[in-house]
Amino acid sequence: MSSRSRRPLTPWMFLAPYGVAVLLLIALPALLNVGYAFTDHTGLTRDPRFTGLANLRRLFADEFFLDSLEASLFHVAVSVPLRLLAAVGLGLLLAAPRPGGRWFRVAVYLPTVIPDVALAVLFLWVLNPLYGPLNQLLGLVGHPGYTWLAEPTTARVGVVLMLLFPIGEGFLVVLAARRLLDGRLYEAAALEGCGPFGQLRRLTLPLLAPVLVLLAVRDTILTLQVNFVPAYVLTDGRPANATQYLPVYIFDHAFEFSGFAYGALLTIVLMVISAAVITVQLLAVRRWRVLR
Repeated sequence: MSSRSRRPLTPWMFLAPYGVAVLLLIALPALLNVGYAFTDHTGLTRDPRFTGLANLRRLFADEFFLDSLEASLFHVAVSVPLRLLAAVGLGLLLAAPRPGGRWFRVAVYLPTVIPDVALAVLFLWVLNPLYGPLNQLLGLVGHPGYTWLAEPTTARVGVVLMLLFPIGEGFLVVLAARRLLDGRLYEAAALEGCGPFGQLRRLTLPLLAPVLVLLAVRDTILTLQVNFVPAYVLTDGRPANATQYLPVYIFDHAFEFSGFAYGALLTIVLMVISAAVITVQLLAVRRWRVLR
C-alpha cells in the first residue's frame, strides 16, 4: 500500500472509543436514572408507572434522609482536610532525595492498591475494642480505649481513620508537582534569608495552589460518593444512623427495600449536592485569590 493511500490519524479517531464509552456507560444510565426517579419502579417490575412528583414529596418528608445528609456532610468536612493534609505533608516530606526514600514512598502508596473491602476488614480488627491494636496502643498511655464502632461519634472517627490510609494518588500528584518546581527559586529564597517554613509558606504552597485545589475538589467528590464500602463493611450505617452516608442510604432503598425509583431520585440529589459543595469550594478559592 502506498503512503498516499493512508489516511492520517485525527484526534477524533483516538477520542471516538472514549466518547462511545462515556455515552453508553455514563450518559445513557444517567438519563435512565432521571426517568426512573419519577416512577414507582422497584427494580423487579418490567413496566414502571409514572408517578410525577410523588418521590420528591416523599424526600421532603424523609427524616432519615436528613440524618444521612448530615452524616455525609460531617464526613466530608472532617475527612477531606485530613486526607489532603496527609497527602500534601507526606508528598513534600518525601520529595527530597533521602536514604530509603524509595521505600517510604512505596509504603505511603501501598494502602491505595489494597481493595477497599480488604482494607475495611483489616480495620474491623484494628478497631476491635477487645484485642484491636489501636486500643492496645491507647492502653500503653493509660487510656481505657473506645468501643469504636458501637458509639456514633467514634464510629464516624473510625471510618475517617480508615480513609486516611489510601491517599497514594494525591500523594503522587503532590510529589511530582513538587519535583517540577524550579530549584533556583529556593536558592534565591535561601540567599534572602528565608528559612524552610518561610519557603513553604511563600513559595511551595502558592506554587502548588492549582494542584491543591484540584485535589480538594477530587477528594470531595470521592468522599461524598465513594464512601460506601468502608461504611457498609465497618458499620452498615450504624449506630443510630451515624454512618448512614448517602451512598449507603441509596443502596438500602434501591436494593434492600426494592425502592429503585426513590434510590434514583436520591442519586440525583447526591449529584446536585456534590456540585453545590464543589461550587462553594471554587467560589471560596476565587474569593481568597488562592490561584492568583
